[in-house]
Amino acid sequence: MAVCSPVHADERGRRRLDAKTRSKTSRPSLACSIRTESSMDYSDILYETDGRLAFITLNRPEKLNALSNNLRGELMDAMREAEHDDEVGVIVLRAQGRAFSAGYDLTPSRAADDDNFVNKRSHLPETGTTHPGANQWARHVVMTNWTIWELAKPVVAAIQGHCLAGGTELATACDFRIVTHDAKIGYPPVRAMTTMDMMWTPWHLPPCKAREFAYVGDSFSGDDMVQLGWANYAVEQDELADFTEKFARRMSHVDNEMLMYSKRAVNRQYETMGIREALHSGTEIQALSAARAAGAEWGRRVREDGLKSALEWRDGPFRDFRGAYDSAPKDRAVAGTTREEKGGSGDY
Repeated sequence: MAVCSPVHADERGRRRLDAKTRSKTSRPSLACSIRTESSMDYSDILYETDGRLAFITLNRPEKLNALSNNLRGELMDAMREAEHDDEVGVIVLRAQGRAFSAGYDLTPSRAADDDNFVNKRSHLPETGTTHPGANQWARHVVMTNWTIWELAKPVVAAIQGHCLAGGTELATACDFRIVTHDAKIGYPPVRAMTTMDMMWTPWHLPPCKAREFAYVGDSFSGDDMVQLGWANYAVEQDELADFTEKFARRMSHVDNEMLMYSKRAVNRQYETMGIREALHSGTEIQALSAARAAGAEWGRRVREDGLKSALEWRDGPFRDFRGAYDSAPKDRAVAGTTREEKGGSGDY
């Protein structure tokens, strides 16, 4: 069985190698024969196929694969590329570097002219709503993730390192999740920013753990998430690529139409239980949480002190993520209280 070796960080875009015509001297470092090409080049992901599998790799390791608008646009385009390839039966979503994804990219967006997979007016991917109005973000990302739900082909996510915030939403939209034992899965934005954009926890976790995940933002290990039922298997870091490929290739022995009907049969049960309405209603709560009195404090700190400082302020009292740095505050005021009442080191 062919196994795809890890790709290098500087190998941007997609490979254009024909397995039937390439010479031995022109063999790529990634041992996957490439059949599929698109009319567009990708800058933030890699796309390749090997037999019945399509591999999509998040390729912004220097940014911990933060989900920029262009990356998300490329990702959904690649998903559709695999969807329309009759030789592909299963899609594997993986990530380059030490993290699956640190979440949505909070740094200023590049100019729309630099991105080929975004709407030129809204700078959002051409998936879901691209309405530029206030409080549309959560609705947009939920509609984007439905793209994966609606695919006829199953998607297997291979998750290592940090899988945070929007990264958890992307992973949850996939059909299967293989994690490393020490992966860190969490949603720290709920500490000071907004509620979860896609409120998936009640659908995948026991009630008390769904609340813990959604209220506090602490991370759970890969082992924890297997025990809770969110992930299928936990493996060692050096086994992740091989195990995930074996898992996906075993599934690919089933014909495409059967996989499609099985996926739709399972999805239909969740839809009958109301998952679509529930996730979309969660976007309305997210919009309300953004408008709360304390919601402006996060934005003010980003503007005045910079993103890294704002993240340290957010996570400081929790002593994890950016809060683990010595420069992070160990305490801070809580919105709606005075410094004296809560002993915070700052105020609103």
